[in-house]
This record gives sequence, C-alpha cells and structure tokens, in this order.
Amino acid sequence: MSNIICKQIYKKIKQYDTIVIARHIGPDPDAIASQTSLKETIKKTFPNKQVYAVGANVSKFKFYGTLDKLPDSDFSHALLITCDVPNIERIDGALIKDFKEVIKIDHHPYEEDFGGLEWIDASASSTSQMLLELIFNTKLELTKKVSENLFLGIVSDSDRFLLSYTTSKTFYLVSRLVKETNIDMGELYHKLYERPISEVRFQGYLSENLTITDNGLGYVKITSEILKKYNVDTATPANMINNFNYIKEILVWTFITYDEKNGIYKVNIRSKGPVINETASKYNGGGHIFASGVRTSDEKVIDKLLKDLDEVCKEYQETITNE
Repeated sequence: MSNIICKQIYKKIKQYDTIVIARHIGPDPDAIASQTSLKETIKKTFPNKQVYAVGANVSKFKFYGTLDKLPDSDFSHALLITCDVPNIERIDGALIKDFKEVIKIDHHPYEEDFGGLEWIDASASSTSQMLLELIFNTKLELTKKVSENLFLGIVSDSDRFLLSYTTSKTFYLVSRLVKETNIDMGELYHKLYERPISEVRFQGYLSENLTITDNGLGYVKITSEILKKYNVDTATPANMINNFNYIKEILVWTFITYDEKNGIYKVNIRSKGPVINETASKYNGGGHIFASGVRTSDEKVIDKLLKDLDEVCKEYQETITNE
C-alpha cells in the first residue's frame, strides 16, 4: 500500500514546477526534519523546480536547514505538501485555499481531511520515517544532508527508538539509510541532545516542582517569569518532556507553559499506558495515544484538563487491578 501512495506522491511532485512545503506550528525536530528533507530531496532530484519550506524559524533547529519567506506571488497553480500536521488549523506559513492541490503526509491518527492526496500512517515512528520510505520507493535522491535530517527526526520522535511506535520497519529503513550514506551517528546525537547550562538547570526546576497526584498524574505549571529566570523559551519544556518517562510514581505527565507573547497555554502531555489523545481532543488538542498536546488561552481549561487526565489515570489503574 505504501509503495502505491509513494508513487502517487512522486507523480504529483513531478507534475508541479512550484512546490511549497509546510509543517505544524511550534515545530519539533521531526516536523522540521521532514519538511527540510523533502525540500532538499526535491531540489536535488529536480533542480529547476521552485521549492519553498515555510513556517516560523526556530533558532535551535537552524542546523536542519533554512526556511523560506514566500514571495508575493500567485500560488493557484502550485502544490502544497504538509508534513507532520494532523489538522488544518495547525499548518504554519501556508493556506490550503491558495494552492491548486495539497498532499498530506502525517504519522498522527487521522483528524481532518485536507481535500487532496493523503498519506497517513499512524504506525510509523515519525513523519521522517515516512519521508525515508517515500525516497526509497521512488526516484527521489537521498543525499547525506537528507539522511542526517531524517535520522534526527526519527531518533527524536521515537525517543531514541524506545517508544512503542518503533517497529521492525523503522530499524530496516534506518539501517538502509546508514548503509547507503555512512552518516556519523555520534555527531548527530551530539547535535540533537547538546544543551546549554540554563536548560540543565531548568530541568532541575521541573523535577523539584513536579506535582504528583495519588492516581499517578504528574504536572508542572510554568509561568513566563520562570522561563525568564532560567533564560529558556516556551519550546524548551516540550523538548524536555520525554526525559521524565522513567519516574516510577507517574502514569501520565504534563507540562503547562504560558506563552506570554501569544497569550496562550501550551500543554504537552505524555503517557506510559493510559490513552490521552481522546482527552486532548476534548479540549481541541490531539496527537498520539501516548503523546498529545493542547493549546488554550483559557486558564480555566487547564484545571479541567488536569482533572480529566487524573481521572484517566484512575480508570487505568482500576483496569489493571481488575485484570
């Protein structure tokens, strides 16, 4: 099935002279890696095409590649490809209505039809894994830079191949990638996990201030004052949340970060068993069953969300006890 959809996507890429590639707002390494890699491989394979990777720049991800500012042009005859975006509201830097066609490539559970060709594989570890599969199933070229970016995207979203989304296909694709391009994995891991001392100290703050309920919910509310004190940005908590996967007393944990500039709360949620994406969707969020998020400008929503997540933990414990 994936071989067929890959060839359909490749055919569409060949058809268009102008292609814009977008990903979700508040990007993580997988979103940036898949987006920049797709641009790079299309440009390498088809040098005469105009290809743009759009969205807000994130300084800590600059080693993946540069993002583009779209020219003031008519894109009604262009193709839009979205990577790692489950719903239209979260597309950063482009509007579907401005393009002739859209292709959606995503590894999140299905949420919304974008109105074009869609490849959704919720069993994939990452969208980067899907991009690697696309390249291996078509004539798109695999350069060393593309390999490095896709490796980082896969490693990040699979938490170094530790999460259940990691499958035999993941290992097969990565082993083929390493064999064909001879990437330096040690150097890439260093790029991905190197941290300034301010972030290390901030992680200490998160550990000290993690509240854990009797049902196994762990949470921290992070104010703009705390972010300023530790000299970190609003994206930092999201990049650290997987580091709390091994705390014995918690089943679900969440970081609630207030983004003062945009007036919203960014809620990142992780789980070691209870299904959490259904709870997240109740508050206009979403994601995977064990990794989800919510954004809201209403502080009252946060307390309701925490109450619901605590109940999810309680129900999960009761289910285990009754088995």
